[in-house]
Amino acid sequence: MKQRLLLCLLLIGVMLYYAVPRLTLTGSGLESIFAASWLLFALFAVAGNLTGMLYAPKKRKRAETGQMRQRMRAY
Repeated sequence: MKQRLLLCLLLIGVMLYYAVPRLTLTGSGLESIFAASWLLFALFAVAGNLTGMLYAPKKRKRAETGQMRQRMRAY
Protein backbone atom coordinates (compact mmCIF):
# COMPACT_ATOMS: atom_id res chain seq x y z
CA MET A 1 0.00 0.00 0.00
CA LYS A 2 2.85 2.37 0.76
CA GLN A 3 4.23 1.82 -2.74
CA ARG A 4 0.94 2.97 -4.26
CA LEU A 5 0.86 6.08 -2.07
CA LEU A 6 4.46 6.88 -2.93
CA LEU A 7 3.71 6.45 -6.63
CA CYS A 8 0.74 8.81 -6.31
CA LEU A 9 2.94 11.40 -4.59
CA LEU A 10 5.49 11.16 -7.38
CA LEU A 11 2.79 11.55 -10.04
CA ILE A 12 1.37 14.58 -8.23
CA GLY A 13 4.87 16.05 -8.15
CA VAL A 14 5.25 15.53 -11.90
CA MET A 15 1.88 17.14 -12.58
CA LEU A 16 2.80 20.11 -10.39
CA TYR A 17 6.18 20.40 -12.13
CA TYR A 18 4.46 20.82 -15.49
CA ALA A 19 1.41 22.79 -14.35
CA VAL A 20 2.78 25.45 -12.00
CA PRO A 21 4.67 27.45 -14.67
CA ARG A 22 1.53 27.49 -16.83
CA LEU A 23 -0.89 28.53 -14.08
CA THR A 24 -1.31 32.22 -13.40
CA LEU A 25 -2.83 33.34 -10.14
CA THR A 26 -2.70 36.98 -11.21
CA GLY A 27 -4.89 36.44 -14.27
CA SER A 28 -8.36 37.81 -14.71
CA GLY A 29 -11.45 36.24 -13.18
CA LEU A 30 -12.07 32.65 -14.16
CA GLU A 31 -8.45 31.91 -15.03
CA SER A 32 -7.17 32.75 -11.55
CA ILE A 33 -10.04 30.89 -9.88
CA PHE A 34 -9.20 27.78 -11.90
CA ALA A 35 -5.50 28.04 -11.04
CA ALA A 36 -6.18 28.47 -7.33
CA SER A 37 -8.66 25.60 -7.21
CA TRP A 38 -6.30 23.32 -9.15
CA LEU A 39 -3.48 24.05 -6.71
CA LEU A 40 -5.83 23.53 -3.76
CA PHE A 41 -6.92 20.11 -5.05
CA ALA A 42 -3.27 19.16 -5.62
CA LEU A 43 -2.54 20.17 -2.02
CA PHE A 44 -5.44 18.00 -0.82
CA ALA A 45 -4.10 15.04 -2.81
CA VAL A 46 -0.61 15.45 -1.34
CA ALA A 47 -2.01 15.78 2.18
CA GLY A 48 -4.20 12.71 1.76
CA ASN A 49 -1.35 10.56 0.49
CA LEU A 50 1.00 11.73 3.23
CA THR A 51 -1.65 11.01 5.84
CA GLY A 52 -2.13 7.55 4.40
CA MET A 53 1.59 6.86 4.57
CA LEU A 54 2.09 8.23 8.07
CA TYR A 55 -0.93 6.64 9.73
CA ALA A 56 -0.89 3.23 7.99
CA PRO A 57 -1.27 0.36 10.45
CA LYS A 58 1.93 -1.52 11.21
CA LYS A 59 2.11 -5.16 10.14
CA ARG A 60 2.81 -7.55 12.99
CA LYS A 61 5.32 -10.32 12.58
CA ARG A 62 4.13 -13.69 13.75
CA ALA A 63 6.30 -15.62 16.10
CA GLU A 64 7.95 -18.67 14.56
CA THR A 65 6.32 -20.98 17.07
CA GLY A 66 2.90 -19.60 16.24
CA GLN A 67 3.42 -20.27 12.54
CA MET A 68 4.55 -23.84 13.20
CA ARG A 69 1.51 -24.51 15.36
CA GLN A 70 -0.83 -23.18 12.71
CA ARG A 71 0.83 -25.28 10.02
CA MET A 72 0.63 -28.39 12.14
CA ARG A 73 -3.07 -27.83 12.77
CA ALA A 74 -3.77 -27.21 9.11
CA TYR A 75 -2.34 -30.56 8.00
